[in-house]
Amino acid sequence: MNDDTPSSEPASKGWLERLSQAFSDQPEDLSDLLEILRDSEQRNVIDTDSLSIIEGAMQVTHMQAREVMIPRSQMITVKANVDPDEYIQSVIESAHSRFPVFADSSDEIVGILLAKDLLPLALKGEIKKGAVSDLLRPASIIPESKRLNELLKEFKNNRNHMAIVVDEYGCVSGLVTIEDVLEQIVGEIEDEHDVEDEANIKALSENEYTVKALTSIEEVNDFFDIQLPDDEFDTIGGYAIKHFGRLPRRGDSTQFNGFAATVLNADSRTVRLLKLEKQKKK
Repeated sequence: MNDDTPSSEPASKGWLERLSQAFSDQPEDLSDLLEILRDSEQRNVIDTDSLSIIEGAMQVTHMQAREVMIPRSQMITVKANVDPDEYIQSVIESAHSRFPVFADSSDEIVGILLAKDLLPLALKGEIKKGAVSDLLRPASIIPESKRLNELLKEFKNNRNHMAIVVDEYGCVSGLVTIEDVLEQIVGEIEDEHDVEDEANIKALSENEYTVKALTSIEEVNDFFDIQLPDDEFDTIGGYAIKHFGRLPRRGDSTQFNGFAATVLNADSRTVRLLKLEKQKKK
């Protein structure tokens, strides 16, 4: 035996080396890259969770703020020049950390109020009409078409955690937080204040809705006044998977019962969030 030649190669290579080897055939586009990554996961070069995060990070480059924003109708806001008794209870019950503050109309956002700034005044009993005006942080205003990867970079650079979303006419259409963006990458982030069965269906516009995959068929039928069968599946996620014919991935789309369904959030095990868009009747 030649002493200069190792008797055997290491039993396993580092994950970075194995991943580099997987990219020996250079991908020509995003689709090729995804196929390489998915093949790498099948060969245990990367694990399932890592693949899900990579796919999520790639997906946000194509997603816009309008797809993940909290609609205007569901925003918890504070009016600058009203008696604190009119909003303090909703601030406490919501358990949010940031609140958009508006002046005379809900399209006139004047800043963001942080709960931690309000707390010292509350403890001293000094919350008075107009007092919040001195506590406001600047509000970040973004268009509905803002790409999520660009927004995440701005959140990081500006140390903001919330942005107000406006439509093409400058009217407030919703808000988006850093958590909303991160959830597209790592999956749903739940905390002790989340209510699991709350807001299963959210309206993005007159014809577009986000729907949690675990929403029951019965609730979907009641909300949209349709008749999806519930004899085979209990949830809209299960019903959608049937139409895909496989476990779909983020960005995949299908059609059923007058809706175009797009997967907004999913991993290699399950679907989490769908966007349903009513199709125009021909």
